[in-house]
Amino acid sequence: MTGHAIGVGDRASRTLRIDPHVHTSASYDGTTTPAELVRTARTIGLDGIVVTDHDTVDGATRVAELAPDDLAVIVGCEVSTADGHLLAMGVDAAPEPDRPLAETARAVRATDGVTVVPHPFQRSRHGAREAAIDSVDGIEVYNAHTVTNVRNRQADRFATRCDYPQFGGSDAHRPNNVGRAATTVQLPTDTAPTPNAILESMRAGRTAAVGERTTTWQYLSKVFRNARRKTPSLR
Repeated sequence: MTGHAIGVGDRASRTLRIDPHVHTSASYDGTTTPAELVRTARTIGLDGIVVTDHDTVDGATRVAELAPDDLAVIVGCEVSTADGHLLAMGVDAAPEPDRPLAETARAVRATDGVTVVPHPFQRSRHGAREAAIDSVDGIEVYNAHTVTNVRNRQADRFATRCDYPQFGGSDAHRPNNVGRAATTVQLPTDTAPTPNAILESMRAGRTAAVGERTTTWQYLSKVFRNARRKTPSLR
């Protein structure tokens, strides 16, 4: 899926639709196999995805191996920092968990990766507090996996006030939620839509959040599933 030409600086550009926050079964709370993720992303017309399993790149690496040429796959992970979760995009390995968010972000950016704070301020989902957010490339202002839009609006206001590039993501843990929210990325028309080119445009802030939230039933179903996984068996 490619968009119409518009201006980016002195160059015309096209619009790519990227879901930068998706999980596979490599995440403890994910059910989507790498093959299912590739198939779903192509079926719904995404130009690319960033696979962000929790503290591992194993699923992302497998998705990248399976992806056809017309689907850009960026290897990433959702890092459990000491201050909350952080999306690390364009990494070869999962960053060490439990370090300060800003320190982790600087380490990822030093290797030309891109860092985005997912679902900020949502403490029940390990969202970072405002005081901890520093040295990042963007803010997820539209996370599809939420019952209300309160925190998304708060994230949008924060990103606008602090002049952070804005991202949207599905936070999909199941195939039917992939692409429900996404990020449009402006790429020069004379540039191939490779992972590196997409990361460069993200880093430059040529992004916008688009999409819709999950239904209340989908959200509650995930909460119940996670609760079962975290509750020890009584047998």
